[in-house]
Amino acid sequence: MSATTFDTLGYFEKLKAAGFTEEQAKVQVEAMQGVVRSYDEASRKELATKGDTQDVRLEIEKVKASIKDTELRLLKWQLGIGLALATIMAKGFGWLGF
Repeated sequence: MSATTFDTLGYFEKLKAAGFTEEQAKVQVEAMQGVVRSYDEASRKELATKGDTQDVRLEIEKVKASIKDTELRLLKWQLGIGLALATIMAKGFGWLGF
């Protein structure tokens, strides 16, 4: 992000044309420069760096891997429960000859 530009000379001239004294215009320009500088510093603190976005990408990959692992564990349980249920049903109906 580039710094916010502030036309100090143009602002100074507008203040003078509006009836400010030279000293008043200088003080106003200096105050406005401080405001613009503070705004730039504050807005830069809110920006994500490339490192920040890379950290987020890595965290997303970890979450995806965890979801896949959970899906596999659930599938194993579903298959096991399905097999146990089929065995119970077969035994109950006498299909297995137990």
